[in-house]
Amino acid sequence: MAQDIQWKIGGEAGFGIMTTGLLFAKACLRGGLNTFNYTEYPSLIRGGHNCMQVRVSDEEIHSQTKQVNILVALNMNGVTRHTEELADGAAIIYDSEDLTLDEKEYEKYDLIGMPWKQIIKDNDLKEVMKNNIALGASLGLLNYDLETLFGVIQDTFGRKGDEVVNANKKAAKAGYDYVQEHYKELCKITLQKTDNEPKMLINGAEAISIGAIAGGLQFYAAYPMTPSSGILHYLAKEGPKVGMVVKHAEDEISVANMAVGAGYAGARSMCGTAGGGFCLMAETVGLAGLTETPVVMFNVMRPGPATGLPTWTGQADIPLVRGAGQDDVTKIILSIGDMQDSFELTWKALNYAEKYQLPVIVMSDKYLTESHIGTAKFDTGSVVVDRGLLLSDEQAAKEEDYKRYKLTDTGISPRAIPGQKGTPFAANSDEHDEYGQSDEEIENAIAQKDKRLKKLEEYKKEMPTVQMFGKDDADLTVITWGSTKMPAREALKWLEKDGINIQIMQIVSIHPFPSEQVSEVISKAKETLIIEGNQTAQMAALIREHTGIELKNKFLRYDGRPFYPEDIVAKVKEMVN
Repeated sequence: MAQDIQWKIGGEAGFGIMTTGLLFAKACLRGGLNTFNYTEYPSLIRGGHNCMQVRVSDEEIHSQTKQVNILVALNMNGVTRHTEELADGAAIIYDSEDLTLDEKEYEKYDLIGMPWKQIIKDNDLKEVMKNNIALGASLGLLNYDLETLFGVIQDTFGRKGDEVVNANKKAAKAGYDYVQEHYKELCKITLQKTDNEPKMLINGAEAISIGAIAGGLQFYAAYPMTPSSGILHYLAKEGPKVGMVVKHAEDEISVANMAVGAGYAGARSMCGTAGGGFCLMAETVGLAGLTETPVVMFNVMRPGPATGLPTWTGQADIPLVRGAGQDDVTKIILSIGDMQDSFELTWKALNYAEKYQLPVIVMSDKYLTESHIGTAKFDTGSVVVDRGLLLSDEQAAKEEDYKRYKLTDTGISPRAIPGQKGTPFAANSDEHDEYGQSDEEIENAIAQKDKRLKKLEEYKKEMPTVQMFGKDDADLTVITWGSTKMPAREALKWLEKDGINIQIMQIVSIHPFPSEQVSEVISKAKETLIIEGNQTAQMAALIREHTGIELKNKFLRYDGRPFYPEDIVAKVKEMVN
């Protein structure tokens, strides 16, 4: 029988909830198990209720689930906010000195009362060690190998010295021993290690960053804006080690212009923000398109309008990103759906930007960038850096009549960078001739606009279009984009076990839109269901615009929370039964 449990910790911010969750996940991951972490926190500078849930299984998993098997409640909010999520027979680990839980009210659950203050006193520990005592108690309840956790603690706190490491180990052992001694009859689950190859625990922001580093990124600019800040944090730490310049600018207008300036100067360039910040970048998208300057821009979505729900997730920025920059801006828009996409499409986006000399916008969201999953190491050896028609100094020196915006069959012109001998050119935000000089004549305007549009026809020959999962002869085709891919794939597994076959189509390219591929899949489908994290079915509207197909079955969520596989399964069963 498969091992599949979900552990959750909740309490006030500042109790080390996120750190504790990561320690729990890493300890399980090192035992060859699979994990998925999902975190929630309010948009407060300090305080408020935080929680993290970790799903653990010996089978491949793609998302969190609804039901919680072990709840660590660091205060009463940690109990009351999550009781409805508990599975029958779930365990609640709580502070029995501060909280009194009515046994009748919680009779469906195993109550694990921990006298944390007494344990802290008896073991000469600090108050902040409460979360590690709870961590040890959780593993004790699961009869899991404590030495594996000790290894994680050593690696996590080793730089702080032996005293800190030993104190954390002592706290975890105290919690483990207390549960094993006082609640042995409730230690009903034995979470067993497997022979599976251990994986790395990584979130989407880290996967994006690794893809950027592998893809030769040289300049990254950002203004911290949840939920895109994880990319800035990771690259600020790791980027300089490979010679990358990482700039924390004063606002998103500066961020975008710096990134375009770096691309103009010849650097592989990228910037990142959330939807509110991307609003400020819109004008610069047009500048990059007109001047044919390569740049990659990440929009990590959260719900709006305005400040909206800053620390929650959503998928409602398709109109914003498609419309960035007035008139017909030649640009590429991609949507990533999981950690592998985050890695692979980032380095490919850097290639597309330079190969086709235009802005590439990549869409992610809070759910993807901040959730962690156990993932096999990325194949960085397969990464190919393609800088397109970028002239070397030797090639530039041989140019006799250099035209930066030369009219070509593909629309792509040989690209020089400032300072190269033999290739002087102008670059400004007005329409221009082949040399870059402003030119408003009819014939020239048409020629340059047509030139830029040709690039997308070339790109279509290699652009990522759709990813398919499941069986071709499925009873239902589920259409997704972005991070809904993850719970949809989890639902696919569950439905197959119930004898229900569905097929998933993940749309990767937003612009240009893969009309032919999408039309073909939908036309062959027996029935369709589109799943989106927005209020107006934005992808369904895009499909209707490009294919003429009206999708009647829509499953929408716009409350800032991600989809759960249970909900998708219920919706599918409602349709096919």
